Amino acid sequence: MRTTTFANRHIGIGEKDLAVMLEKIGVESLDELVNKTIPANIRLKEKLKLEPAMTEREFSEHIAWLASKNKIYKSYIGAGWYDTVTPAVIQRNVFENPVWYTSYTPYQAEISQGRLEALLNFQTVVCDLTAMPLSNCSLLDEATAAAEAATMMFGLRSRAQQKANANTLFVDEEIFPQVLAVIRTRAVPQGINVKIGSYKTAAFTPDIFGCIIQYPNNSGSVEDYRAFTEQAHAAGCKVAVGADILSLALLTPPGEWGADIVYGSTQRLGIPMFYGGPSAAYFATRDEYKRNMPGRIIGLSKDKYGHICYRMALQTREQHIKRERATSNICTAQALLATMAGFYAVYHGAEGIREIAGKIHANASWLATQLAGLGYAIKNETFFDTLRIGLPEQVTVQKLRTIALSKNINLRYFGNGDIGVSIDETTTLADSNLLVTVFGIAAEKSTHDAAEIPDSASIPEGLRRQSSFLTHDIFKKYHTETEMMRYIKRLERKDISLAHSMISLGSCTMKLNAAAEMLPLSNAAWMNIHPLVPEDQAEGYQILIKNLSAQLETITGFAGVTLQPNSGAAGEYTGLRIIRSYLESIGEGHRHLVLIPASAHGTNPASAVQAGYEPLTCACDEHGNVDIEDLKAKAEANKENLAALMITYPSTHGIFEEDIAEICRIIHRCGAQVYMDGANMNAQVGLTNPATIGADLCHLNLHKTFASPHGGGGPGVGPVCVSEHLLPFLPGHVSFGNEQNEVSAAPYGSAGILPITYAYICMMGEEGLRHATEAAILNANYLAACLKDTYGIVYRGSKGFVGHEMILECRKIHEESGISENDISKRLMDFGYHAPTLSFPVHGTLMIEPTESESLAELDRFVNAMLTIWDEIEEIKNGDASKEDNVLLNAPHPEYEVVGNKWQHMYSREKAAYPTEDVRENKFWINVARIDNTLGDRKLLPTRYGSFD
Repeated sequence: MRTTTFANRHIGIGEKDLAVMLEKIGVESLDELVNKTIPANIRLKEKLKLEPAMTEREFSEHIAWLASKNKIYKSYIGAGWYDTVTPAVIQRNVFENPVWYTSYTPYQAEISQGRLEALLNFQTVVCDLTAMPLSNCSLLDEATAAAEAATMMFGLRSRAQQKANANTLFVDEEIFPQVLAVIRTRAVPQGINVKIGSYKTAAFTPDIFGCIIQYPNNSGSVEDYRAFTEQAHAAGCKVAVGADILSLALLTPPGEWGADIVYGSTQRLGIPMFYGGPSAAYFATRDEYKRNMPGRIIGLSKDKYGHICYRMALQTREQHIKRERATSNICTAQALLATMAGFYAVYHGAEGIREIAGKIHANASWLATQLAGLGYAIKNETFFDTLRIGLPEQVTVQKLRTIALSKNINLRYFGNGDIGVSIDETTTLADSNLLVTVFGIAAEKSTHDAAEIPDSASIPEGLRRQSSFLTHDIFKKYHTETEMMRYIKRLERKDISLAHSMISLGSCTMKLNAAAEMLPLSNAAWMNIHPLVPEDQAEGYQILIKNLSAQLETITGFAGVTLQPNSGAAGEYTGLRIIRSYLESIGEGHRHLVLIPASAHGTNPASAVQAGYEPLTCACDEHGNVDIEDLKAKAEANKENLAALMITYPSTHGIFEEDIAEICRIIHRCGAQVYMDGANMNAQVGLTNPATIGADLCHLNLHKTFASPHGGGGPGVGPVCVSEHLLPFLPGHVSFGNEQNEVSAAPYGSAGILPITYAYICMMGEEGLRHATEAAILNANYLAACLKDTYGIVYRGSKGFVGHEMILECRKIHEESGISENDISKRLMDFGYHAPTLSFPVHGTLMIEPTESESLAELDRFVNAMLTIWDEIEEIKNGDASKEDNVLLNAPHPEYEVVGNKWQHMYSREKAAYPTEDVRENKFWINVARIDNTLGDRKLLPTRYGSFD
C-alpha cells in the first residue's frame, strides 16, 4: 500500500499491519476484500486520469507559485466583505491549531466544553450588538442567513395570513445584490413571491407576510426604519434586518427599534476575506421564536452534581432528527470562524470594538469632507463606513478606475456610474491620503496629505447607539496577549479532537487534515482578497478553481461542477434546485415528489422540503438494503410526478448495495433524476464513482472525503458535480450577470477552503486516493471483525462485509442490562474517545467509521476500550456490578469527582478513571459530569448573562 511520501503519511496502515488485519477479517488480500465489498458491475475499468502525485515540497512550491499569481490590492469594495485584522494570538492559537480545527460538532457536550464556551461567547456578542435576546451560534453566510430569515417569517405567518395565502416578501431595493439573489433562489420553491421596492413608499397589502431591509444599506446609507417597522407590525408583518455587526457599536441596534430578526456576517470581526469565505453568519431573533430559528443554539445546563456547564440546546431541531419537519436544512455552520469572531470580541472588549468602529467612521467622515471639497457628490448623507459618490462632469468612471488601479486600489462601481468606497479596520492615514489623491487626480485638482484624521462623527443623534454592550466580565479580562493566549489554551484543554485520539463518528469521516494542506491558508495571498475583485487580480485562485474542478469531475465521472455551496446540506439543496430547473426546462416542472430510502443521509428530507419537494420514503429490508420492490412500486405508482431519487452510497447502513445500478435504471425509466448524496464518497474514490453507478449528479463533502477540517461544526464545502444535460443549470452569480440558482453570497462560496482539498488531491494522486479508499474499507472491516462477537454488526453487505463504516448493535444490551448506547458513549469519554454516531440511522445503535488515517495501534486501542466496556456490561448482567451504581451509568467521571474528598460509588476511583493502561499513559480529563439536557431545554440560557438562580 505504500506509494508516495504524502500518501504514506496520510494512510495509517503500513505493509506490516496489512497481513494481521486481513487474517482477522478472513481474506487473503486487500483486493479480495474490496472485490467482496463493492459490486463488480460498478467498479471502474480504468484508473483515474489525475496528474502524478506531488511530494509535500513540490506542492509547497506549487501553491506558493499560485499564491504569487494573486495580486493584493487595497479593496474598498465593501458590499458585505471588508479587510480586517486577525489578532495573531487568535490566528496562531485557534485558526492554525488542530485542537480547534479538527474537533467535531459538539453533540457530546461533556468533551466539548471549550468550544461550547467559545460559541456561547459568540452568541453573547451577537445578542449584545444587535440588542436581540436570542442568537444561534452561526449560519453559513449573510445571503443564506437572509434566505433563512425569509423562510422563517413565512413559517411564522398567522393563521389568518395562512388562510389568505399571504405569500409576498417585501425586500427593500437597497439590499446587497448577492443577498437578494440567494433570497430569490430560496423563495421560488417555497412558494414565496419576492416584491422589490423602496421601504419609503411600501404599502402593506394583505398578501405581505414579512419584510427584509439592510442596515446600513447597499449604498452605505444609515436609514431610520422606526416608522417603517411600526407600520409593518401594525399590518401583522415580521421585519428582518441585515445589519453590519461592527456598525452596531455606533448605531442604534435593530433590537431597540423593533426588529423581529437580525442577521448578517461576522467576517469583519477578525476573519480574513478568503476570496469570499469562510466566515460566520449570525442570526438573532426574539425568544418566542426559538423553536423556529435555524441553526444551533448553545445554552447552559447543569451536570449531575449541579455544576454549571455548556451544551447544544434543542438538539431535536437538528434536521437529521426532524427530517422533513426540520425548520431548515442547515447542518454545517461556521463554528471555527464563529469561535474566532467571538475571541476577537473577547480580546478587544467593548472599548476596543467601539474604538475600531469609531476610527472607521471618522475616516469615512473625513473622506466625505475631502471628496466634497473636490467637487464630488456624496449621495448618502448618513453613513457608517461606506460612501456612495457621484462624479463631477470632468471625471468618467473609466478615468477614475484607471487611476485607482494604477495605485493598486479597487473601488466599487455601481451600474449607474456612481462610485462606492467602504472604509475598514485596516485603512490607515496613508491609505486615506492616497484615496483623496486618486480622486484629486481624476478631478484634476490638487490635494494635500493630512497629518491626522480628526476624531469626528456624522451619525445623527437619533441614530446613535446609547446602550452599552459586552458588559460581561469575560469581555474585560483578556486584553493582553498573555492572558488571551492562556484563556484560549484553557478552553482548548476541555475539548477532544483528532489531536487527542480517533474520532470514530459514522458518516462524518473525521480523517487527517494534514499540516501540509493547512499551511497555505495562512498566506496573505489566499487570505486577503475580496471576492469581487477583477479576475486578473485573483489569477492564482482562478487557476486553482479550474484545476480543482477538473479533479473533482474526474473523480466523480461527471461533466461539470459548481464550488459555490458552502456546506454539504447546501450542496444537497443546490443539487435539487438544479434538478428543478432542468425539469422545468423540459416541461416537467409539475414533478414534485422525491423518493428517499430510509438508509439515506439524514439531511436529505429537509433538503427536499427546502427545495419545494415532497419527500416519499422508501423502505429497507431486514439486511439494510433498499427494498427494491417497494422502491419500484412507489416509483412506478408516482412516475408522472417523481422528480428524483436521493440516495446515499454506500448507504448510512454501511453497505454497498448490489442493486444500485438497477435502482438508478428504475428511476430513469420513470423520467426522474438520480441524486447521489456524497456523504460516503470516502468509500468510492478511485474504485467507483457516481457517474459509473448511474447517478445524474452528486454533492461532495470537502470536510469529509477531501480532508478539509470540521472545525467544531464548520466550515464545510459541498460542491455539486453534474452530468452534461444539467450543466446549463449550475449556479450563477449576480456579479457575473447571471444569478440563476445562486446559493451563496460569494461567487465561489467558501473559496478559502479550496486550497486544502486541492492539496490533498495533488499530493495523494490517483494511487494514493485509491489506497485511501481501500484502507478506509480495510479499517472498518477490521473493527467489525474485532467487535462482531460481542456487540454484533447490524448490517452487512451480501458477501458479509461492511463498507467504510458499520453499525454496532446495542439494543439487546439495553434489554439485558439496562445499559443504553448513550451510556456506552459516555463511558468511552473516560477512555479518551469521542462517542461514535449515536442512535443514527438506527435507534439504539452506534455507527462507527474509523477512516484511513488511523493506525493499527489506534484501532486496537479503540477495540480494547470497547471490549473493556463490554466486560463492564457483562459485570452488570452477571450481578458483579450494581445496576444502579456502575461505571457506565455514572460516566463520564470528571476530574473534580475523581480527586474529590468524597467518593460514594461501589467501584474504585481507579476503575472509573484508569480502566486500561493505555488510558493511564494518555489521560484526557473531563471537567464536567453527565449533563442534564432536559434542564437546558426547559430553561434556555443562550448568553453569558444566563443564570439558574
